[in-house]
Amino acid sequence: MNHTIQTFFTPANTDRPPSYEMLKEEREVAMLGVPHNPAPPTSTIIHILSETSMPNHVLWSLFNTLFMNCCLGFIAFAYSVKSRDRKMVGDLTRAQAYASTTKCLNTWALILAIIMTILLIILKWILQVY
Repeated sequence: MNHTIQTFFTPANTDRPPSYEMLKEEREVAMLGVPHNPAPPTSTIIHILSETSMPNHVLWSLFNTLFMNCCLGFIAFAYSVKSRDRKMVGDLTRAQAYASTTKCLNTWALILAIIMTILLIILKWILQVY
């Protein structure tokens, strides 16, 4: 194999010692050699549209409204609808804020419903014992 080393030093800059970058580039050119394909390189551009997955908790809100805590569940349902509407319009900042409020309200509705259920079971057990 015939490898030729191409130098990038011109007479104008021979009075200075070569820098590391210049030596590295010279070595890379020597290692790569001449390209085998005479056709120009082509590039492929892939556009990935980022579909933002932002939950609006509509089903959770509906479940809490119907079965757990109708007051907090209904307020959470209203916020989840607002979140969905803001997302459809493209206002992702407000949609995220409404979704966060919905999640908080749904969590509190669920916690309060569980606590109330436990208290009712304990109260029923206490009344049954006496």
